[in-house]
Amino acid sequence: MDPIGVSFFLDRLEVKFMASPTGRETTQDTLTMKSLLEAGLHFGHQTQRWHPRMKQYIFAQRNGIHIIDLQQSMSLLERASAFVSDLVANGQTILFVGTKRQAQDSIELAATRCEMFYIKNRWLGGMLTNFSTIQKRIDYLINLEAEKDKGLFNVLTKKEGLKKQEELDRLNRNFGGVKHMKNMPGAIFIVDIGLENIAVLEARKMNIPIVAMVDTDCDPDLVDYPIAANDDAIRSISLTVNCMADAVIEGMARREQQLESHPATDAADNEHDNMEDDQPTAEFNAEPLMDDHDKTTNTVVETDEPVPAENVDNNVAPNNEESN
Repeated sequence: MDPIGVSFFLDRLEVKFMASPTGRETTQDTLTMKSLLEAGLHFGHQTQRWHPRMKQYIFAQRNGIHIIDLQQSMSLLERASAFVSDLVANGQTILFVGTKRQAQDSIELAATRCEMFYIKNRWLGGMLTNFSTIQKRIDYLINLEAEKDKGLFNVLTKKEGLKKQEELDRLNRNFGGVKHMKNMPGAIFIVDIGLENIAVLEARKMNIPIVAMVDTDCDPDLVDYPIAANDDAIRSISLTVNCMADAVIEGMARREQQLESHPATDAADNEHDNMEDDQPTAEFNAEPLMDDHDKTTNTVVETDEPVPAENVDNNVAPNNEESN
């Protein structure tokens, strides 16, 4: 797009935003909108390569290229960020997926920064629908790394050692970002759902929420939380992925606060429960002790009673008669 078209779009965008009722109160949003514009988030595909269901997110067309409405992109980005933050605050994880060349570095850096899982090389079929088999390959990768750390590769011949190293590198390329993922993710973030159509199908089949960047040539109805944005520019991808990473970090901070506040309440509840459990146990143990004592006392009393004189005389009399 020529500079005149960009300036025209920026002027119309600012006029439209300032005409809104809250335009004067949210000047920071205007700066954020400009940052989205500078990142090239508004550039769509050519008009003949568009998806009809993206019509609601298209602002205009310039020189045969669709222009995405950044106001809607901003609201969609905030909605997706809130969902990701709440999900992580509840203890869930996010899987970042971006295998196209423009997104590989951004995906790895952002996921590493927020300590989440990522796939940047290739989406392997069955990553979600056949997770048990994928987990076996991940375990094999961990075993190979353990053997290398112990120096077992040096014991092998040169050819066998190189073969093991090549296999280790290949597994790291495919599973390096999900090496420590033991359970299914709570949600999945995708760059370019057209390229990652298998990941979208598997996530939908497993009922995993999808957060994705949706360009003008994609179907937004396939995604639970679409973000209308340019998924081909490096700066656009980097900005969106970093927003998701910031949301993850915010959710992790909220999670830590919840864990810090809950232990005191849990300890008090446990102490109260223990006191309630101890009281009936003491009463139950006290009753048999009292019964045993009474029985013992009664037994002693019965054994200490003197024998009646009548019984003694009756027993002696027959003996005397027999002797007579």
